[in-house]
Amino acid sequence: MKSFVEACEKLPRWAKFLLTLLGDIFANIYRLCRSIAKGNVLGIILAVVLLITGGFFILWIVDLVVIIIKGDVWWID
Repeated sequence: MKSFVEACEKLPRWAKFLLTLLGDIFANIYRLCRSIAKGNVLGIILAVVLLITGGFFILWIVDLVVIIIKGDVWWID
């Protein structure tokens, strides 16, 4: 998990934006792996709920804006 998170963090800003623009699945899987790597139980539960329920749309827009501004996917840590 840590190697996946590190690889995603090393991606250039445009690649993160493009992957998130194509579908927020990338960002949600990244959130899940990031929470698992840090041992954040609340983050794991919320990421799984987002994946199952399809709570993609609202966070999809937030992710695109945050990637443009900050360069990373937004998540609780």
